[in-house]
Amino acid sequence: MKQTVQTLREKKQQGEKLTMLTCYDYLTAKLMDTVGLDLLLVGDSLGNVMLGYEDTISVTMADMIHHTAAVARGAKNTMVVADLPFLSYQTGVRDAVINAGRLMKEGRANAVKLEGGAVVCDQIRAIVNASIPVVAHLGMTPQSVNAMGGFKVQGKSLEDARKLLSDAKAVEAAGAFAVVLECVPAALASLVSKQLTIPTIGIGAGAGCDGQVLVYQDMLGMFSDYQPKFVRQFACVGDVMRDAFVQYKEAVQDGTFPDAAHCFTIAEETMAQLEQEVKA
Repeated sequence: MKQTVQTLREKKQQGEKLTMLTCYDYLTAKLMDTVGLDLLLVGDSLGNVMLGYEDTISVTMADMIHHTAAVARGAKNTMVVADLPFLSYQTGVRDAVINAGRLMKEGRANAVKLEGGAVVCDQIRAIVNASIPVVAHLGMTPQSVNAMGGFKVQGKSLEDARKLLSDAKAVEAAGAFAVVLECVPAALASLVSKQLTIPTIGIGAGAGCDGQVLVYQDMLGMFSDYQPKFVRQFACVGDVMRDAFVQYKEAVQDGTFPDAAHCFTIAEETMAQLEQEVKA
């Protein structure tokens, strides 16, 4: 059964942890869909891991729709959440609804995600009123990296912790069905999770959240530009890929690939006739 807003809420009520990974293409979505994850996030992190940008600021609506549609074609049971990219919703309620609608209609997403607390509650309410489920995102919000002065843990002071809790309650009241907490002290994230009726999904926010999300290239050891403190590598797929590329290169260069097992045949009589014609 396809995961829904209601099934995710029930899992929180039952104390069952939610599982979420980023995903950006059809083939990976198909693989992830077979293991029973709850959510796939088509994050604007694709700017870093798929497009080679230094941050997420340059990601466009066209980028998000393209990748979301690919993921949606591969995910039959897992809920697909798509990020609204930078300046697709900050410019006002109308833009927010239109762009969220595009991710649903053209990208075939099941929900959208946007960054910010009380400041974007008008947008959240409007999107929800358009029958589009919304995931909020608090803490370290990558689209605000320039305003924040870098990628830093958020909510460490009493004032900042109070604001994060207040923002979490605000986005819940505005209609968000879940909230991502990124780079938040574990104790604070645990308190926020207990204060909300909607699920919290942590990334660098400790085990007290109702679920977890990671960028899949990070947890597979494929992305080597940098490794955040909160990432655990569950496999070294990057090393396996590099080894395979080396073996392929060497096999081609020494003539052991392709061999007879990987070639197609033609009747000897046919070749003999053709060779005679060529000589003539």
